Order: sequence, then C-alpha cells, then structure tokens
Amino acid sequence: MKLSDGFDAKRLRPRERRNWGARLAAGVSALLATLGVLLAMAGVASLLGRPAALGELNANPAGAAVLLAGGLLLLYLGVWCWRRSRLRLRRSRELNLSPHLMKKHD
Repeated sequence: MKLSDGFDAKRLRPRERRNWGARLAAGVSALLATLGVLLAMAGVASLLGRPAALGELNANPAGAAVLLAGGLLLLYLGVWCWRRSRLRLRRSRELNLSPHLMKKHD
C-alpha cells in the first residue's frame, strides 16, 4: 500500500491531555525526598558529634534521633510519591491493560 505525501499518522491517534498535575506531584515529591536526605544527614552528623547543623534543635542525642527518623520518613514518602506519580505519567501512553499483566520496568 502506497502512502500519499500528505499522510500524517499523528492525526489518527487522539490527542493526549497535558498531565501537569502528575508532573507537579513528581516535582514536589522529589523535593520531599531531597529534604528527607538533608534532614537525615543533619541527624547523622549530630549523632556523630557535629551538632552545629541546625543549632539547638538537634544539640542532644534524642533530638538528633528524631531528626534522623523524620528525615528517613520524609525520604521514604518522597520516593513513594515520586514512583506513584511516574507510574501515572507513564500509564497515559500505554495500553489500557490490568497492572498485573504488564511487565515491571522500574
């Protein structure tokens, strides 16, 4: 079958909506993960004997442990939200199959 010069395959596919919500969620979750890493590093530095990272907030070992736990929690939440938003961004371009039938790419 010969294709004519004016044929454009992009016209056959429906136009996709812009998914700015998922992109914004991915950016915010990346910032959460970054903040979690920084807080965890400040907590570890305070536990190792350099408590000048956040002043009086983590001057004692209990405060440093709270900072470390909070940082790790923020890191976990940021990575989890980032993965969810990336999945939502990628699913708009794929076939509408059940998630357990698709191969794992991440």
